[in-house]
Amino acid sequence: MKSFSVRGGPKFMLDEASVLDIGRCFVNGTDISPGRAIPDDGDPRIDHSLEGFLFTCGPDHIRHPAPISGRSDGRKYPLHGSFSAHPAEIVFWDGAPENGQEDGEETDGECRARIRVTMATGEPALLDRHYRIDHQSGEVSLTDRVTNVGTKPFAAVHMYHMNIGAWLFDDHVSLSGAMFEGGRLPWNFGAEPGSVFCVPAHDGAENSADGGRDNVAGGWAEMRLGPIAAIGGLTLRVKFRTDTLPYLQMWRNQKNPAHVLGIEPVSHRLADREELEKSGEIRMLKPGESIDYALCFAFV
Repeated sequence: MKSFSVRGGPKFMLDEASVLDIGRCFVNGTDISPGRAIPDDGDPRIDHSLEGFLFTCGPDHIRHPAPISGRSDGRKYPLHGSFSAHPAEIVFWDGAPENGQEDGEETDGECRARIRVTMATGEPALLDRHYRIDHQSGEVSLTDRVTNVGTKPFAAVHMYHMNIGAWLFDDHVSLSGAMFEGGRLPWNFGAEPGSVFCVPAHDGAENSADGGRDNVAGGWAEMRLGPIAAIGGLTLRVKFRTDTLPYLQMWRNQKNPAHVLGIEPVSHRLADREELEKSGEIRMLKPGESIDYALCFAFV
């Protein structure tokens, strides 16, 4: 794990052994990642990734295992796809805690990496990953470009899991955003001990608590989680690009030992892969083609 931060922003650990996803994430000195308070789905790659604050699903599959079409050997796309456990090659790094010039002038933290991925079919893909932390606002941006460097098309599917230890929450913590009915709902939505739902990122804006579409203008959606008293009353604000991530999935699990909430911008609605393929909702990325995804977050 490699520490990445600037003064005034969150400090997190980037996992060089697994796609440069975010492991532990410290806000005002408190680690908000779930750690071992997670369910075990039987895949050690995902078990490791789920412990952290952010991990990435894809590029060939998202959600639970599904058969690879056209195969007679019963092989499946793995849980949450093939990204996890692929090492990252860092090509640029400027993210030390003391980031800045000798005269005290501070600069943004920045990191670029290249990840070569072998998918479940054996075909290759390339992920170019770019993190930046704004040294003034503390906002973190992540942009990803996935390129088909193989010889066959593959499904362009993608999901970010942002996981927070829910033991940090009290009854005043809520979710807000135009995509939620009425614009707001409690963090512990749904049936106990856990629940999941997936909604279009732009739906419901006309009914939102803040009165309109300001938080989905320009092809980006925004949602918030907070205020979180355990980190000084801050609220987590998440924005994501909606042309390639048009849905928001929300997940929580409080079945012991799990105690976690997940914020999950995603490329496709919650449905079986076979259903999405039959309805023509999955775009196939041809050899040589690329697709871009992006999100940003801040504690405000």
